[in-house]
Amino acid sequence: MRIEAREHVEVWRVISAPVAAVLATLVLGSGLILWAGEPVLGSYWALLKGSLGSVFALNETLTRTTPLIFTGLAVAVAFRAKFYNIGAEGQLYCGALAATFFGTGMISLPPYLMIPFLMLVGAMAGGAILIVPVLLKTHMKVDEVVTTLLLNFVILLLVGYLLEGPWKDPMSLGWPQAAPIVDEGIWPPLLAKGRLHLGFIFALTAALLAWALMRFTVWGYEIRAVGLNASAAGFAGIGVNATVIRTALISGGLAGLAGVSEVAGLKGYLTLDLSPGFGYAGIAVAMLAQLHPLGVILSAFFISAVYVGADAMSRSTDIPTYIADVLVGLSVLTILVSVMLTRYRIRWS
Repeated sequence: MRIEAREHVEVWRVISAPVAAVLATLVLGSGLILWAGEPVLGSYWALLKGSLGSVFALNETLTRTTPLIFTGLAVAVAFRAKFYNIGAEGQLYCGALAATFFGTGMISLPPYLMIPFLMLVGAMAGGAILIVPVLLKTHMKVDEVVTTLLLNFVILLLVGYLLEGPWKDPMSLGWPQAAPIVDEGIWPPLLAKGRLHLGFIFALTAALLAWALMRFTVWGYEIRAVGLNASAAGFAGIGVNATVIRTALISGGLAGLAGVSEVAGLKGYLTLDLSPGFGYAGIAVAMLAQLHPLGVILSAFFISAVYVGADAMSRSTDIPTYIADVLVGLSVLTILVSVMLTRYRIRWS
């Protein structure tokens, strides 16, 4: 047996890879459902109904899709340039910290200025926290996987300190949470009844802009060139270090917007459990989308549906909600195998 690279990868193979990955994930997940003693079709039907079976369920799924689009885009853009940003979780909290600092009364602006201002400072905070890791990578060859991952814990500890100390809301009845965002900075809901807010529109817009950036601009061309072959890109006159730094700032800014979305759009105030792992789930979103900005929308919706549907499924069956984490993990593994099979063929003789 030997593995050979395909000279030409057909479009249908590229498109079918994520579809095959999703189907393989469901097949593999069915083994766990059977192990729990529940019917496979009935359990998956409960999952589907819990995520898409009503207006309320769809509303919750789209609400959870919003931050996953932002973090998925953050990872997809960074990975395109071979900058492996594993710190989207920390950058999300940095965006939330900035929105809380400026949005709890420090600045008074009308809503049409306050909302974009909080988005700007949140994106800047998310990008700023990546300056140290990206400079360590470009100038000292320090592995960004380690630095960005460790920064997550540093930022979470900082958030915990602030919420238990100087930023703790005296009206929170002892709970570790910050003061609420002023009304002018709150993102309005899209539906009268439901938690879906304006951030969903912002997330879709960000995906379209990221796709346009990667597809039609010089910056996007440089990002793709550096990701494909940094040495060749440098030989062609592209500033490799400058491109990686620029990519890191964009990536951190997108993750920071996820934090602003959760603070100003969903909860209204900063808490330590603001994110149940949106930054890490963004890696799965980006991989399932094959790093395509528009594909991020679909993969974020799928993973969100899995999480929301798993909650509903656990209430009607004996299957724990942790199966959602298993399915997401399986989806990452299966998409890696699917992508490999699209680019390579296996010869058995």
